[in-house]
Amino acid sequence: MPKLIPLVLLAIVAVDAAARELVGHAIVRSDGSLLIRNQVVHLFGIFIPSTERQCRTWMDPVRCDDRAVLALDFKVRGFIHCAPELEHADGSLSAVCYVDRTRFDAGEDLAAYLIRRGWALARPEAPFEYQALERIAQQQGVGVWGLRVDSISEPAYPHRRGRR
Repeated sequence: MPKLIPLVLLAIVAVDAAARELVGHAIVRSDGSLLIRNQVVHLFGIFIPSTERQCRTWMDPVRCDDRAVLALDFKVRGFIHCAPELEHADGSLSAVCYVDRTRFDAGEDLAAYLIRRGWALARPEAPFEYQALERIAQQQGVGVWGLRVDSISEPAYPHRRGRR
């Protein structure tokens, strides 16, 4: 019987983690955030600088956005799995989000995807992996590291005033 207690505790922790996970079809918004089940989700640990806008003229209606937003929109297909990290005063979340996640595959981290391609920068509170990916993208001169950017401004949503 004592061997059963750790298994029960493990099951409770797994259920709690699954309950916190936000899963659903995502719509990429023009600021690079996601809308999942009427919840605004910002990708945790990254900043998406403004770049020149490009238009997808083959789409109906035509979509024009920053390159990072278009890259994210291209990647976001199917269900997105997000693990919330922070809740902001406006009710939005910062979360680590994955695409193509299954029972047997962890999927691809969307923030890491953008950093790897040079379309996002790692914030100071970001995981070490993001910092390393940013340095690699910078060395390779991809994305914003290969473009001339006049200025970088803070996004409209507050990153550091969130609640856990």
